[in-house]
Amino acid sequence: MDRPLLLIDIDGVISLFGFDATQPPPGRFELVDGIPHFLSAGAAERIGGLQEHFELVWCSGWEEKADEYLPLALGLPAGLRHLTFVPAGPASVRHWKLAAIDAYAGPHRPLAWIDDQFDHSCHAWAVARLGPTELVATDPAIGVTAEQSERLRDWAHALAAPGRGQSNAP
Repeated sequence: MDRPLLLIDIDGVISLFGFDATQPPPGRFELVDGIPHFLSAGAAERIGGLQEHFELVWCSGWEEKADEYLPLALGLPAGLRHLTFVPAGPASVRHWKLAAIDAYAGPHRPLAWIDDQFDHSCHAWAVARLGPTELVATDPAIGVTAEQSERLRDWAHALAAPGRGQSNAP
């Protein structure tokens, strides 16, 4: 069986915002195309540690910029694939990332998605998917936590265990 996918958003997961500027979390500012991003000090270790359990894929509006900047800035693996997004129409009731995720993952491949901006359509989509699906919501002022990384690792292990399935409950 292929490893499950881990779809990784960047803003609000690795690039933090909304924190108290007088007491910022551990990390540093990095310029990305001239725009300052506050990169979490612990995100690289937490996400990089999941590479043996998942196929890591960038799921961010950064698209190809993720692989241009993050491996060098944080020591994350280089050469990760990224999703490319097509703007949804103004009447769309689905989250703007779902069409690209469906095209990449298909309906059956197990996937986990870590993001700070899930909406109701993401949760409905996760429940309706045929393959095991796990949504992990981050606080954009904190980003991915050690507990969330452990949760993802446990989820991947549960998928690999013989005779064990995983529900699609978000």
